[in-house]
Amino acid sequence: MPLHEKESVRESLADDVYASSDLAVGMPKYKMPEHEHDPRHVYTVVRDELMLDGNARQNFATFCQTWAEPEVRTLMNDCMDKNMIDKDEYPQCAEIESRCVHMLSDLWNSPAAANTLGCSTTGSSEAAMLSGMAMKWRWRAKRKAAGQPIDKPNMICGPVQICWHKFARYWDVELREIPMEHDRFIMSPEEVLKRCDENTIGVVPTLGVTFTCQYEPVAEVAAALDQLQSQTGLDIPMHVDGASGGFLAPFCSPDLVWDFRIPRIKSINASGHKFGLSPLGVGWVIWREKQDLPEDLVFHVNYLGGDMIDFALNFSRPGGSIVSQYYNFLRLGKEGYRKVHTACYETAQFLAREIEKLGPFEILYGGEIDKGIPALCWKLKDEYAENYTLYDFADKLRARGWQVPAYSMPANRQDLVIQRILVRHGVSRDLAGLLLDDMKRAIDFFEKHPVHALMTADEASGFHH
Repeated sequence: MPLHEKESVRESLADDVYASSDLAVGMPKYKMPEHEHDPRHVYTVVRDELMLDGNARQNFATFCQTWAEPEVRTLMNDCMDKNMIDKDEYPQCAEIESRCVHMLSDLWNSPAAANTLGCSTTGSSEAAMLSGMAMKWRWRAKRKAAGQPIDKPNMICGPVQICWHKFARYWDVELREIPMEHDRFIMSPEEVLKRCDENTIGVVPTLGVTFTCQYEPVAEVAAALDQLQSQTGLDIPMHVDGASGGFLAPFCSPDLVWDFRIPRIKSINASGHKFGLSPLGVGWVIWREKQDLPEDLVFHVNYLGGDMIDFALNFSRPGGSIVSQYYNFLRLGKEGYRKVHTACYETAQFLAREIEKLGPFEILYGGEIDKGIPALCWKLKDEYAENYTLYDFADKLRARGWQVPAYSMPANRQDLVIQRILVRHGVSRDLAGLLLDDMKRAIDFFEKHPVHALMTADEASGFHH
């Protein structure tokens, strides 16, 4: 072959990523390579590995948003180098964050005369930590002023997400978590009152419990605490974990009283990247009034240029999710959020009806708009339990890419295993129909091929797929 033709072949091979010398051998996995590589080649290697992850749109386990408009993706890219903490360098990002705080304060019915204070966080977990710290600091200051001991703080909640267990352990607070009993899967006013004492820093109901997705009775609990105060003088504040419901109830259940309309509620947290419809990761915490956030938790920073207050746990972080939150507020407004979330509720209710028709399952929560978030959960009827478990069923669905989690309930209902679907923006009726088709196929399979060794929770939690 003439020399010029050989050079042409070499150049052609060089243009093809998979024919490159970089991809002819495996790239280093656990040690940094000695030499640089072509960016196209590295991108291809990393992208190919990411193909092995699940398809986020088929993940019915996550509460987080997995679909976004093209404009949101552009804004995220535009803000990649904007550091939210540097308010002197990026004053307009700081202004946008402030606007979001004011919009949420208004959405959650903050008192008109209040000097409301709030901030963005990396998610609801950080927001919960901040609100929990504020509760403890307020309780401690009150006890110190009265000359009373401060060594045994406790907090009362229903079945909660792991972030509250982290808060209790990290900040040395006794977590008085109300256990489930029989068919009661959430807190009740009676169970709250049983656990209240002078060391209770606060009561935390959840607007959308992780396990069953139901709203806890915020107004009823507040009324019970009002009565307790009138009888004993014990004044116990409340914080609402509105991680999901905080972006649902204002639009879809506006008459449901759960927010700052209740004077006892001192703070609310919510997750912007869940039903706030923003990309990962942004959360929000709002205090009823400025004095509800103890001054000891506020830091002043001047080394970035200008004097800035900071009361979040994280420091440097990109501003894209916050800017996208503002975009969603302007883009959708109350009407748009109501439309989007109502469609999610309707799809959840459709799935609940159709899944119940399949036969093996009993619906525990079916996506009722005033009782919880757009979701559903069910248990397996006893007569089917000999052929397969919900862990087996979830494993079979995963073979088609669906992530529909099966898990046991917390105390005192560890005996009950349920399965759950979260219906988020982007879960269309057609997508739900495809899932139902695969559920029917899975049921048919287990009828013809009963499982002889039923899958356990430990096996289901492994990466054996």
